[in-house]
Amino acid sequence: MTILSLARFQFAMTTVYHFFFVPFSIGTAFIVAIMESMYVSTKDETYKKMAKYWGNIFLLSFAVGVVTGLIQEFQFGMNWSDYSRFMGDIFGAPLALEALLSFFMESTFIGLWVFTWKKVRPGVHLFFIWMTSIGSLTSALWILTANSFMQHPVGYEVKGGRAVMVDFGALLKNPQLWYEYGHVILNAIMMGGVIIAGLTAFQLLKNKKLSEANKKFYKKSMRLGLLFALIFSIGGIVLGDVQMQYLIKEQPMKFAATEDVFTTTGKHAPWTIVGIADMKDHEVKDNIDIPYALSILSYHKTTGAVTGMNELNAQYKKKYGKNLDYYPPVNTLFYSFRIMCAIGAWIFLVSLVGLIMTREKSKKPLAQRRWALWCIAITTFLPFIGNTAGWFVTEFGRIPWTVYGLFTIAESVSPNVSVGSLLTSNIVYFVLFTTLAITLIWLIVRELRKDPSEAIEPKFKKVLDPFDKEAF
Repeated sequence: MTILSLARFQFAMTTVYHFFFVPFSIGTAFIVAIMESMYVSTKDETYKKMAKYWGNIFLLSFAVGVVTGLIQEFQFGMNWSDYSRFMGDIFGAPLALEALLSFFMESTFIGLWVFTWKKVRPGVHLFFIWMTSIGSLTSALWILTANSFMQHPVGYEVKGGRAVMVDFGALLKNPQLWYEYGHVILNAIMMGGVIIAGLTAFQLLKNKKLSEANKKFYKKSMRLGLLFALIFSIGGIVLGDVQMQYLIKEQPMKFAATEDVFTTTGKHAPWTIVGIADMKDHEVKDNIDIPYALSILSYHKTTGAVTGMNELNAQYKKKYGKNLDYYPPVNTLFYSFRIMCAIGAWIFLVSLVGLIMTREKSKKPLAQRRWALWCIAITTFLPFIGNTAGWFVTEFGRIPWTVYGLFTIAESVSPNVSVGSLLTSNIVYFVLFTTLAITLIWLIVRELRKDPSEAIEPKFKKVLDPFDKEAF
């Protein structure tokens, strides 16, 4: 164990835990805002009940996301102080906007939304949840602005050994930002739909006898969740394809690693379904290929060569120096990319079939097809894995750079940390994050056990003592 490896593991662990909850809260907040919009426009009490019921799930994910996000930001000063010195002038601006503008707006309006259901007009209350959702969407924008600079630096000059921002507008015009942001947001809303549909499926599997009101509630929740999952899975697949074509030009090493291409292909590039990258000999072993397929996937035609990692590594050694190995962790990228794509395709298929089964004309309702409900229920957990795999592709594909072409990971670590302190903090963070995750699951299960009607009119025991805590 080295200082660098422990610091990298700690930041990776924090990011993975944090990114479990960020798209969760972004997606559910957006869909809850849609639900309340439907209530305000139709006056259907079922939509109000849905907004409050699923809104409680959103609140839980938001709370855990805040805790993990704060710990993540602390690490820039703790373990990556040299990186902070180099990047502070650029990294600080979007992080400040995220905290002072987006997070402030999000946290303010989320409080107003929670406590004013019966105190303001429906239209005003609807404004609160939309401002909460917009706050979460813009929060992601500022964070990804900083991350996109690390992937594709723009609008800067290096002065005195530091990257200095000379054009903030260039950061916002960075094409990397809009591919990355669009892909993250589309998949976050898809994830919100999957979670609502999946948790509804668990409820239908558990509750065999439901009142007519609850049947209507779960049916609307299921259809809305599946609809969002279908629409935004299609959007995520399309934008992901466009983003990969962008990577071919801007980050060819990352793209070649996701496809196990060590040697530059001919004009008819084969696509490797499975294979094992030998990082010692820089070749692929035990691979199964489909002729022409990579050219079709990359360029949407049967011809088109893909530059191999061996050739790119030689180019980078000439450009950046011979003292570094520019190969990323190929097997991690290769299989993470396939896991992400497979989960996206599965969600699209399950959402499409599920929507067909929930039609009014369907011969057998979805609620009576237990195998279908189990498929939807199990799918609840897949977006967490898919988002993590996608983030692995984004971040591991940048190795050995922290800021692409400017600053390496080895240069970024704090000089004054020790193996002992990092090992201790890793253990503490792991225990803390695991406890938070278990607590969140327990609280979500507890919320789901409540009758949906309680979302609007909570039931309390009748008490005689006015100072009893349940009197309030």
